[in-house]
Amino acid sequence: MDKLHAMRVFIRVVEANSFSKAAETLGLPRASVTTTIQNLEAALGVRLLQRTTRKLNLTLDGAAYLEGASRILSEIDEIESTFTSARKTPRGRLRVDMPGSIGRLVIIPSIHEFHAKYPDIELMLGLGDRAVDLIQEGVDCVVRVGELADSSLLARRIGAMQPITCASPAYLAEHGVPRAIEDLERHIAVNYFSNRTGRNMELCFQRDGEVQEITMKGVISVNDADAYVTCGLEGQGILQPGRFMVLPHLRSGALREILTDWRPPRIPISAVYPHNRHLSPKVRVFVDWLAELFERCPLLQGEDLPDDSCEKHKAEKTKAPVEREEMRECVM
Repeated sequence: MDKLHAMRVFIRVVEANSFSKAAETLGLPRASVTTTIQNLEAALGVRLLQRTTRKLNLTLDGAAYLEGASRILSEIDEIESTFTSARKTPRGRLRVDMPGSIGRLVIIPSIHEFHAKYPDIELMLGLGDRAVDLIQEGVDCVVRVGELADSSLLARRIGAMQPITCASPAYLAEHGVPRAIEDLERHIAVNYFSNRTGRNMELCFQRDGEVQEITMKGVISVNDADAYVTCGLEGQGILQPGRFMVLPHLRSGALREILTDWRPPRIPISAVYPHNRHLSPKVRVFVDWLAELFERCPLLQGEDLPDDSCEKHKAEKTKAPVEREEMRECVM
């Protein structure tokens, strides 16, 4: 029996809390995963998992084995990475989740660059605003904008984006143009509710170092970035999306920026990954590429350039990896 392989299978089963999900993320038949765990338990002479129809539970022996196996595999990965990362092209499947707007407008248009540099990496890109459980779903890395609720994850800041406050001409013609944030009491917003908390998010404004968060009334709340922008285009209220999401509509006049003296603060964008993924060459090169891509994407920083193609421009910013940074959740 390949004990290192058995360790990896066992850890994946525990992380996924399912033989079927573990088999799917490992690319193995479910029967093979089951047999591997059975052989491992037989070789050790102990029961590692208590199986029921609905869930798996670690035994005391299983918990001890999990801790030891995780430590061993982490050390092996670190040693191998030291010797191979400089001379071996990263390869294999890499699953990444990200907000749909960032994926469609920023990453996918430039993904050919990544493939040209790393042709042996197969990317699985999940797009959406749903909060992904990296461990349970076997995701290697996620791109997140906003507060990181799980402090057990590692985060590297890779960029930032500038939200703006805007509304459609039809809405402003009917309700008037707010000249100060106090005027918002007489207005309605397209509200965006958090997938994590279920609560509507406040609009955020900043001037001369002063930040104000305002809860606005509205007649509709959504949890999808595309739907959020569409509601604004249809005159449903004031909204505060990322500027890069609505630049074509600002240029066409379908949306109009308001309250320019009280622009929202820029929001950090981070790559987030579990502890056991931070040494993976695949994750490392993808995160490095994202940081470089976002660095030369002026739209994410609120710059309105004649050519809005991110890969053709470079913007000044500080590149500083951070761990467990607390960030405000925002609409992406």
